Amino acid sequence: NASDDGSVEETRARWPWVRVVVNARNDGFAPACNQGARMRGDASVIAFLNNDMRVDKGWLRELVQPLVRNECAATTAKMFSWDGKNIDSAGGGMNFHGMGLQYGYKDVPHERYDVPRKTLFACGGAMAIKGEVFDAIGGFDPEFFAYYEDVDMGWRMWVEGHEIHYVPTAVCWHHHSGTSKRLPLETVRLIQVRNPLLACFKNYDDENLRRVLPSALALAVRRMLIMSGLPIDKPFRIEHARPSEGEASKGTLLERLAVKLGLRPPVRHGCVAVTAVSVADLIAGNDLLSNWDHWMTRRAEVQSRRRRADAEIFHLFLRPMWCIEDDPQFRALFTGSTKFFGVDALFDGHTLLDQDPAK
Repeated sequence: NASDDGSVEETRARWPWVRVVVNARNDGFAPACNQGARMRGDASVIAFLNNDMRVDKGWLRELVQPLVRNECAATTAKMFSWDGKNIDSAGGGMNFHGMGLQYGYKDVPHERYDVPRKTLFACGGAMAIKGEVFDAIGGFDPEFFAYYEDVDMGWRMWVEGHEIHYVPTAVCWHHHSGTSKRLPLETVRLIQVRNPLLACFKNYDDENLRRVLPSALALAVRRMLIMSGLPIDKPFRIEHARPSEGEASKGTLLERLAVKLGLRPPVRHGCVAVTAVSVADLIAGNDLLSNWDHWMTRRAEVQSRRRRADAEIFHLFLRPMWCIEDDPQFRALFTGSTKFFGVDALFDGHTLLDQDPAK
């Protein structure tokens, strides 16, 4: 994927028998994984492993055994932090508006993480899947580029009637965010905000999407304002305003007419600075809202293959009512909007309570 860190050269030098395919540009994690899957030949199982992982000798053997035994369609590994002192992932879940979580993240190792179980999604960094299933569901959504593509694919698999299992005997160690931390924050932020919205839009059934989407969009707007750094009183409140010194009257006749008609802002009118990440949030929401017909078509593709009701999947979310911001107004909006639109009732009884909801 246009890597420039020397990894291509090192791989060719140390493991000359490995086939290395080099893209001219970074096509994104999801498209590149799909590209690799298409090159598998007649292999019946596809394994995905990120470049920021190291694995136990038995990792692959353990990971594929449930697939060979036809117990499920995909599997995910047990991930430790790089130093092995903490859990990085013991399966996946999410909250109701699509923010994915790794179960056990930053927790100390515990016997509860040694138990195989069903999981909402397989982490794309260390997973295996039956090739025929990967092809049938269309693989990772290439429009996600990166981030939450595994949440979306896992959720989609459950909707379409498949199962995913967590395999604690398939052990690996993860150098968290080893790649993304090199990128501009706003570019990562955009897809981290956009992709959960897209996953929700595609995978909820009609009735539940109508409940969830208003709260999801409202919370996204509140998060954008939190990140913007904008003042919420002066200079925007009219009760604090003072007559200007004729700002709108400055400029040529044509310019003044354009201002009067609302075709352009007043000449030398005051501007405010906002953070790049808040602009990324705005663009993220717009990627859904300004492409409504496209995403309705994409949604229809998933819903036409539905084989399992939402209610049968909700327990796999683990923490559907996880509130991701500590801002008091965000929390009030979270509580009020989920109650008003019936989201809290939708997930009543589906929350895992054995540890901190942030994990």
